[in-house]
Amino acid sequence: MDMIIKNGTVVTDSEMFRADVAVKDGKIVSIAESINTGGCNNVVDAEGKLVLPGAIDAHTHLAMPFGGTISSDDYFAGTRAAACGGTTTVFDFVLQDFGESMVDAVKRRDALCAGNAAVDYSFHVAVKDVSNGLIDTIEDCVKFGVPSFKVFMVYDFGVTDGVFYQVLQKAKECGALIGVHAENNEMVNMFTKQFLSEGKTSAWYHYMSRPEFVEGEADERAIQWAKAVGVPLYIVHLANKQGVEAVTKAKDEGYTIYAETCPQYLEFTSDVYKREDGRNFVCSPPMKGEESRQALWEAIRRGDIDTIATDHCPFQSYEKDWGKDDFSKIPNGCAGIENMYPYMLSAANEGKIPYTKAVELCSANPAKIFGCKTKGSIAVGKDADIVIYDPSVDFTITNDKMHSDCDHTIWEGVKVHGYPVKTYSRGKLVYENGGFRGEKGWGKFIKCSLI
Repeated sequence: MDMIIKNGTVVTDSEMFRADVAVKDGKIVSIAESINTGGCNNVVDAEGKLVLPGAIDAHTHLAMPFGGTISSDDYFAGTRAAACGGTTTVFDFVLQDFGESMVDAVKRRDALCAGNAAVDYSFHVAVKDVSNGLIDTIEDCVKFGVPSFKVFMVYDFGVTDGVFYQVLQKAKECGALIGVHAENNEMVNMFTKQFLSEGKTSAWYHYMSRPEFVEGEADERAIQWAKAVGVPLYIVHLANKQGVEAVTKAKDEGYTIYAETCPQYLEFTSDVYKREDGRNFVCSPPMKGEESRQALWEAIRRGDIDTIATDHCPFQSYEKDWGKDDFSKIPNGCAGIENMYPYMLSAANEGKIPYTKAVELCSANPAKIFGCKTKGSIAVGKDADIVIYDPSVDFTITNDKMHSDCDHTIWEGVKVHGYPVKTYSRGKLVYENGGFRGEKGWGKFIKCSLI
């Protein structure tokens, strides 16, 4: 054996039990009440600790261009931070260029990621152009090992309603999964123009230009189209009560609708945009009111939210300051890749949810939904992506303890109860007691299949 983890409590998405875990050649090869350590030179004592599958962050934007700049975390910095927060697989979004096939888009981004990633990674493709037969390259991409796609209902590169519908139809033909960033683009543009013309330029008006119903209405519309086509739909970064209710209704009616939310929507409300540093919290969709925050937690407990991801897309504070006199110029995005798993496990430690639910949301469900078959569980035959978690540790998040390249974090001062003490990626130690122990280029491209 290459490694044996002794005396820990294994957590899956359905149960917790005391067991030893043996690893060889990057895979979990045995789980038993007691495993003989003879001949193994790497025995890890996990007494009093939890042994968890590594988290999967299914929503990141690394090295993401935005308005003349690029998000602060490249593929190394972002995946380094992921490892240090117990996340061992990262899905990044590839934004298709006009005239580019879906597979070529993936290959273009993989050329940046390969040789840099510190943990394993895969991609989704954000669709911009389906003209001149490019819509048929969705099927090519599915066969290539990237079967998940995203459409934006907002931004100048977002798709029209008709193109969104065509993409859903193509997904039904070839077995792709479509995700959607749901906000009403015309309403956002109208509100933005109105507020700026009235001299209302602070970060608060970023939220006011994207109020609850602007997202909720788009959620409802997207769900209706998916139902009409008869195809599953994945709603990214769900942040509002109206959208939660639409998801619950669709699920109750028997439709396959998946919902993702992010830790920032579970912790913060729109009040952050009234703060002096409110620009740092600007992301889209923005944090919403307390009623929406509570609705998200209730949906998690009810099982109507399927995954937690981060939408990790941080920008430096001086770049956020570009919008100090015009909220529309603030680069959109916040850090979170290092905070997701500790935050959700802390919620479990505090009794808000079971530990099994945290594993389900952050690891097992993303693996199942996106066809990442070697990930997502402490089970024989799975990759040895393992987190050892100490529930007795109290940890206060400060930027100087983080491993991102960003110069600030919206999580500054937030306290979590319990924290990862070791992270293994395919059996390799990549994080230990506050320090990164991995290496640039260790991460592999993971091809996925929904079949």
